[in-house]
Amino acid sequence: MNKVVTGADQAIADIQDGSVLMLGGFGLCGIPENCIAALVRKKVTGLTCISNNAGVDDFGIGLMLRQRQVRKMISSYVGENAEFERQLLSGELEVELIPQGTLATRCLAAGYGMPAIYTPAGVGTEVASGKETRIFQGKEYLMELAFEADFAIVKAWKGDPHGNLIFRATSRNFNPLMAMAGKITIAEVEELVPAGQLDPDQIHTPGIYVHRIFQGTSYEKRIEQRTTRTR
Repeated sequence: MNKVVTGADQAIADIQDGSVLMLGGFGLCGIPENCIAALVRKKVTGLTCISNNAGVDDFGIGLMLRQRQVRKMISSYVGENAEFERQLLSGELEVELIPQGTLATRCLAAGYGMPAIYTPAGVGTEVASGKETRIFQGKEYLMELAFEADFAIVKAWKGDPHGNLIFRATSRNFNPLMAMAGKITIAEVEELVPAGQLDPDQIHTPGIYVHRIFQGTSYEKRIEQRTTRTR
């Protein structure tokens, strides 16, 4: 099955106001830059974004925050974005902070078809407020529900028309987990190759999880904070 679409605008065309989105990446590494730019152009609003972080003020999810497109952020780290902080403190943005391992495992559970997980992370803290706990072998665990996302938007290094994906080095991060977990998964890739050119032993995400794929353009590959010293 050929899952190739012409570009980011076609790939995200059916994302509507109020959608729940998973967005791959860690910091600015491995983020779906082209799809985020297309969402900004589309001007959808009321979005719930599940992402490890919220980008920076002028890049990544930060671009959507600046346009007031995000209603709720579900993240594990949000410390690089002044506009995020402003919206949080002013009450404009709903935020759910989650331990990073819990974030990853809730993605994994969704991909595996598991309704919930039990984890010791967050027990006895504000994270556990209002949530069910159980004792296993004398230790208390917190029940966390699998995510339910309308769309998962990921970025890979290479892909083919069937949707098979290969990620490169640390840009793999949350992308394979989220690719498994969305009801509809959209993948942008740096290089789209003909079917049969990818080594099956090197594929990280099988095409069965991917519904749309396209070759992206103009990747900036920014670094969040650069610290240098004089010689």
